[in-house]
Amino acid sequence: MKRSYGFAVFSSTLALCAAAVPALAAGSSGPPDGPPDGIDKIKTVVVIFAENRAFDNLYGHFPGADGIDQASKESLQQRDRDGSILSELPPVWDGLTAKGVTPPVTQAMTEHLPNAPFTVNDPKGFDVSLGTITHDLWHRYYQNQMQIDGGKNDMFVAWADSGAMPMSNWDASKTAMWAVARKYVLADHFFMGGFGGSFFNHQWLICACAPYYANADQSPAHPTISVTNESGTALKIADNSPKSAMDGIPKFVSDGNLTPDFYAVNTMQPPYQPSGNEPAPGGDPRFADPANATTLPPQTEPTIGDMLSLKHVSWAWYSGAWQYTLDQGNHTPIPNFQYHHQPFNYYANFAPGTEARREHIRDAGLGGVSFIQAIDDGALPQVSFYKPQGNLNEHSGYADIQAGDRHIADVISHLEKSPQWPHMLVVVTYDENGGIWDHVAPPKGDRWGPGTRIPAIIVSPFAKHDYVDHTPYDTTSILRFITERFELPKLHGIVVRDHAVAAHGEPPLGDLTGALDLKGG
Repeated sequence: MKRSYGFAVFSSTLALCAAAVPALAAGSSGPPDGPPDGIDKIKTVVVIFAENRAFDNLYGHFPGADGIDQASKESLQQRDRDGSILSELPPVWDGLTAKGVTPPVTQAMTEHLPNAPFTVNDPKGFDVSLGTITHDLWHRYYQNQMQIDGGKNDMFVAWADSGAMPMSNWDASKTAMWAVARKYVLADHFFMGGFGGSFFNHQWLICACAPYYANADQSPAHPTISVTNESGTALKIADNSPKSAMDGIPKFVSDGNLTPDFYAVNTMQPPYQPSGNEPAPGGDPRFADPANATTLPPQTEPTIGDMLSLKHVSWAWYSGAWQYTLDQGNHTPIPNFQYHHQPFNYYANFAPGTEARREHIRDAGLGGVSFIQAIDDGALPQVSFYKPQGNLNEHSGYADIQAGDRHIADVISHLEKSPQWPHMLVVVTYDENGGIWDHVAPPKGDRWGPGTRIPAIIVSPFAKHDYVDHTPYDTTSILRFITERFELPKLHGIVVRDHAVAAHGEPPLGDLTGALDLKGG
């Protein structure tokens, strides 16, 4: 089966990356006169990647931002599966709080909510604290597109598995990261790079690509191939699916992990340990069983890591609880390492035993202690990605907002005191929306995204003070900045994304410099 135009897989060996440089550079749509003036003042880039929050969910009432108060009536109201406006929201199926949380907010307590966003920690409402773990939501590739509904954002409830939960938001004005956003820059038009969930958007952060499973129809993964409508942008509805969102969770013919042409868009497991799939019986204990339907074969697309290495720029991906999980396994709510949150573990260049793996995939330690030590010592590489361990990443269903927010704010505090701080750029963002509603239409792009709007905070001594940046960005904007700053060849997916956005007449996606004042000094 042929692959989609514009997403042919490159070899990720550095030799072939070098050969690809001229073609990629020639196809770029970056600044015609080279990198922005003053960008070389940034010597250290840090990306902190939290989990599963839409912009309106946390920052919908942030001063000066395009928040819920600016939303039109049409974008606030949700429609049923037949297109009619719901008279009320369905209940949150199985309750608003996660199982085991006390006191619980039960399904019955969520009945008859008005068809509108609701604040979870409103003292006059549910009065649930920011330290409470709540119901998780579908956050999948096809459902996200169906919920966005061409930019109207009016089908989030219709195509959810959690009833009213997508319409939830929080008063986060007392959080530590709200204060950080007030001090520096909040980007209020920053969108997740790809439709759907965490697995896919971690791939967009490092390679701006959709992973591929060759010959999936002849492999153990065959049962995970999705069945879609003719347009390929929505799942085919099962005959026994409830007709109304008020009657229950929708059902599909096949809601799988792969597209009909074999791209991995929902969670697949890494081919290397640590992985959610055990090694094959009698096989190499460092590998996941390739006969398991959800084990993704090793990927070979070039990553931002490959491009940085090609130009001899130091870099690392710091994973919270990485070594702990390798040594002890993953059987407790803390640290709750998430296998699909380590994107480089899917790539052949970073297979067990390689020098690249030893050098670039680093243990952030429990609670990020090793990462923080590197910050304090002024020992960060030129580019660092940090992924907090599961209980500190803010993901609905298994983590709360408060613990992750405080942890990230503590990391920011250490960064501000680091010897590297005077020439540092820090980007704090979320991988994706977690299935949660947002009122702003994403830019029209390519087949893969951008998806729903997410929070992003830019922290730097060069950041504008107490500023809301309205520039359109997506996850690949982080890669644009890194590419421009270190004069790297542009990843092919960024070229395709830029051309697609332009073809739709959308404003170009920015490179984060709109949040900075790089003049003088």
